[in-house]
Amino acid sequence: MAKRRSASLVCDRQAGKSARHIPDSSIDFSDIPESTDLELRRARPVGRPNSGEAKQLIAIRIHPRVLAKLRRLAGQQKKPYQTLIHEILERAARNVA
Repeated sequence: MAKRRSASLVCDRQAGKSARHIPDSSIDFSDIPESTDLELRRARPVGRPNSGEAKQLIAIRIHPRVLAKLRRLAGQQKKPYQTLIHEILERAARNVA
């Protein structure tokens, strides 16, 4: 049986196909005020700092009950559940080796 698609998703996909790329040179920025010296001094970098030891993004399948339990446990420890899973896997890998 084929998956049903939401009408809005179909419309969005069709709109994306018909949209054409606009080069920066043809965009009118005249109504955007320039940043002041104070704003530029207060600006901070956005995003994660480059630590040199970035974690690798993977995808795994976990049973919903197990994930719910891990999320609850992480909430009790006041940490993100991904961090808790990483710590558990790290301990397990250390014990195996």
